[in-house]
Amino acid sequence: MKLFYSQEYVSAAHAFDTTRKASSIAASLIRDPIAGIDLAKPEPVSGAQLLEIHEAGYIDAVRTGSPAFLAESQGFPWDAGIWEAVRASTGGVIAAARQALSDGVAGTLSSGLHHATAGSGAGFCTFNGLALAARAAHGDTGGRVLILDLDAHCGGGTHEIVGCLPWVRCLDVAVNPFDAYRPAGDNTLDLVSDPARYLETVERRLAECGKDYALCLYNAGMDPFGGGGFGGLRGITREILARREALVLAWCRDNGIPAAFTIAGGYTGLGLDLDGLVSLHRLTIAAAAGR
Repeated sequence: MKLFYSQEYVSAAHAFDTTRKASSIAASLIRDPIAGIDLAKPEPVSGAQLLEIHEAGYIDAVRTGSPAFLAESQGFPWDAGIWEAVRASTGGVIAAARQALSDGVAGTLSSGLHHATAGSGAGFCTFNGLALAARAAHGDTGGRVLILDLDAHCGGGTHEIVGCLPWVRCLDVAVNPFDAYRPAGDNTLDLVSDPARYLETVERRLAECGKDYALCLYNAGMDPFGGGGFGGLRGITREILARREALVLAWCRDNGIPAAFTIAGGYTGLGLDLDGLVSLHRLTIAAAAGR
């Protein structure tokens, strides 16, 4: 299974989980491999590709740092490395989507995606690689794309950009109301407050959504974990998240739907150190590789 990553993913100067954890996950896979994983370097996204979903002024702000209110709208101090970092990680989402169409499953160590809107970043998200990868997959296949968002927070940016398109279905199960939105069409947004209902909600929504999709883009957040920072739900454990990953990837395989995953949210906190965070993200990679 191809898993996309390059050192450019972490080239921003600002040190934070979203800008750094990909390198720690990649290092763990070299040190302690998961059988069947092939790390691959993606092509960075181009400015022309970004214009498919983002406004020119916003793209230029991220590239140049001016105006600062746009360049830093995701919440990070701007530096020249941000442009290369987000171009690389956004390119990784597109590469994973296209690889999954060929191989059945692929992934990328990209995060910081689903809150970004057409004209601004938000919530540690700069460019919306999910929206761009969905457009690429639809362009390649003509088929519908399921965006399955299991980050702790709601994916309002993704919904704004592509949620009203007839060939997209957004299935969003969150545990924190940040970036909540009113779903349109057959899209769904669930806010779960009881950890005992979390897996049940994911399973029910998957069962309801049918299987006529060219691709499932899976935003596999680990921030629902109850011991981390930024939005987790007490009572959601590593075991629950391991069962979630097995459920999602088995559902894709059993229904013949290619799956491309991102590592999405996941933050260290009082109850989660960096090694623990890496181990949570490895759950997704192992489930995708059938381990």
